Formats: sequence, structure tokens, C-alpha cells
Amino acid sequence: MGFIRHVVCAMSGGVDSSVAALLLKRRGYSVTGVFMKNWDSLDENGMCNTETDCEDAYRVCQSLDIPFHQVSYIKEYWHEVFSKLLKDYEKGRTPNPDILCNKHIKFNHFHKYAINTLGADAMATGHYARTSQEDDEVFEQKTTAPQTTLFRDRFEIRNPVRMYQAADLFKDQTFFLSQISQDALRQTMFPLAGLTKGFVKKIAAEAGFHHVLKKKESMGICFIGERNFESFILEYLEPKPGNFVSLEDGAVMGTHKGWFTMTLGQRAKIGGQRDPFFVVDKDITTGDVFVAPTTNHPALFRDMMRTDRFHWVTVEPPAELVKTQMMECHFRFIHQMPLIPCTVTLNMNGSVWISLSRPVRALTPGQFAVLYKGDECLGSGKIMQLGPSEFTLQRGRERLLAAAQQQEQQTPEPAS
Repeated sequence: MGFIRHVVCAMSGGVDSSVAALLLKRRGYSVTGVFMKNWDSLDENGMCNTETDCEDAYRVCQSLDIPFHQVSYIKEYWHEVFSKLLKDYEKGRTPNPDILCNKHIKFNHFHKYAINTLGADAMATGHYARTSQEDDEVFEQKTTAPQTTLFRDRFEIRNPVRMYQAADLFKDQTFFLSQISQDALRQTMFPLAGLTKGFVKKIAAEAGFHHVLKKKESMGICFIGERNFESFILEYLEPKPGNFVSLEDGAVMGTHKGWFTMTLGQRAKIGGQRDPFFVVDKDITTGDVFVAPTTNHPALFRDMMRTDRFHWVTVEPPAELVKTQMMECHFRFIHQMPLIPCTVTLNMNGSVWISLSRPVRALTPGQFAVLYKGDECLGSGKIMQLGPSEFTLQRGRERLLAAAQQQEQQTPEPAS
């Protein structure tokens, strides 16, 4: 009998990770299920029930007759994800905790726990994503020692593992995996890569996983649950009241409890207004939140942004970008939004400028700009700076036109 490979599967108590574990077992691997506790729900009265999820994961492992472990990353989650999230909100940004959780917790702490502590040959998750390597190649990867220098030896990774969109494009989760490390990706299996969500549910039903099939799909930030975001964030940040200010005429429209309770593009809660107003900008020095009428106001549309140092899944930027400093590809900053053609310019410090083929509504600092080339997810960078809005450009053009007309009127007629 041949050597049986050991795979540790992250179990959330949901249908996707349950089926991932089942498929790994069917392929003949020795599988261990591990449930991660990232948020101390004992402090909260929210709807997100960690204990129920853990129990559901345990029941699946029992029915598959595989070992089950629990691991707590509450402290790590607080320091590496949640505290950074709070700092970003205070700076007027809107962070993405799901991308940060995958980067710092699942594909860092959990990856090390699976390989180093449990002695696994590979880890697996129920994410909908694909990589460029076959299962057998995953087991050939060796854990690399941590970097001691600022830059990696460029010959160290000759054939980096690439990440591609899943077969089910609607469920594809490469957006949320766009910040994970090459080292973790090399040792990760995605058993649901070639399956649709409908087929995954069918497998779960046939396996008798009815308790996980009944559960609602988890959406948004797990630890907030069904609660109101404003009341949640005000439990952690001091209220900083300020004014809602009309972008068009500078009139004070009302007051708010803090700029961090709102994101660009959302409807502003202003009493006594017949028509809805939307958040178009924030000034964290004065506390003013600028609003404009109509959901598609030109102040909400922009076509340029700069990121922080861009994280390339393959470590190095694409060769064509290095060679010419420019590259055509596709962009999104919200999961499931249609991909938009763009031009990327590489800066000396590793950040990138992204110029879109058309203006997009509510580009938001703090969110991640995720780039794709064909069906490959290239990586992502946090949006740090926005180009001018359509409203600003429109006003600038109007001023230039007015100035030109005024000059024409003031220019004396040549003497005959």
C-alpha cells in the first residue's frame, strides 16, 4: 500500500467546506477537519453564532469519520485584522476585513498550524478558486524559510503558482484571496475549483449534510451578523459628530455621529429631506461629510486611483509591466462587480496607478483594487488615492470655458 497524504481542511460549519472535506476523503487522502474561532462572540449579542458553526463542523467530521480540531485565533484576529480595520475607518477609509482575514489568519496562522503543528502535507479550504498546479504538485512543495532580506532572490521562485477564477464565475472567490502569500498558495488545495454551487449542494444532500444545507449563506462581515453597522462600529470608536454638507452649494444639511459610520456612495441619513442624498466625499480634519442628490451624481464617478505597494500573487509583477511600466488588464474593487478594462502603471515604490476605461461609481479608499488578466487573478493593492471626480472635471471645464469667454470679451478689437 502506498503512502497516504495528510490534508488539513479548514471547516466553517458551512456547506462548501463540508463538501471540500468529503471530496478530499473520497480521493483517498487522510483528512483532518479544523474549525477556526476568530471572533469572541461571548462579548457580543449579534446573530453570528460561533458555537453552532463549530458544532455543525464537528457533526460533518463525525459523519466522515475524520479527526476534528478547534483552534482559536481571537487574539491574532484582533491585532492583525480588527485593529487595522478600526484605524482605517478613523482615517476615512472603508477596509475589507474578509481579504485581510484570508491574508493574515487563514493563509498565514492557519497554514502554519496545518503544516507545522499537525504535520499536514497540504491544507485545503472550501473557497471557489483554482491554481495552476495539480494536486500531486501541491505535495511536492516545501515550506520555505522566512525572508531575512527586504527583497526575495528573484531566482528563488522559478515557476510561481498562479491563481485562476473558479469554474463557477458567480461564486468565484479569487477576489477575497488576492492578498494571500505565494508560500501558502503553493501548499493549498481547492477541491471545489471545478464545481458549481448547485452541484456542491447536490453532493451535500446526497451525503446527508442536511444540517449545513439549511443554513443561510454567510454574507458580509461575519462578526457583525445582522446588526446595524453604525451601532456596531460606535461600540469601538468614539462618536465624532460632524455636519452633512451639500457639495453643490455648501449648505449644512444635517448632522452625523462620525464619518467612519459611512462609506462613499451610500445614502445619507438626513432628516427632513424629500429627495435622497448620497455620501460623495469626507473631510476627516473638519468632520464634514459631503453629500449630493441622486444616486448617480457625477461626484460619485471616477476613473483613476493609486494603490499602496501592490501584492502580486506570483511575487514579481508581470514581465510586460516590468518591461514597459504599463499593462492592459481588468479591474474590480467589489466582489462580483463586472470586470472593467484598465491600464496599469507601475511606480518605483511598487504601488500602481490604475486608469479605467470608463468612470466607476463610488471608488473607495481602503478597498482593494483587484486585477485580472484573462481568468488569472494577478493580485491586489489597497486603494490609497483617487483621481478627480466627473463633477470636479466638469466644473473645471466650465471655469476654463468661462475664463476663455471673458478673455475674448476683454480683448480690444484691432484698429482698422
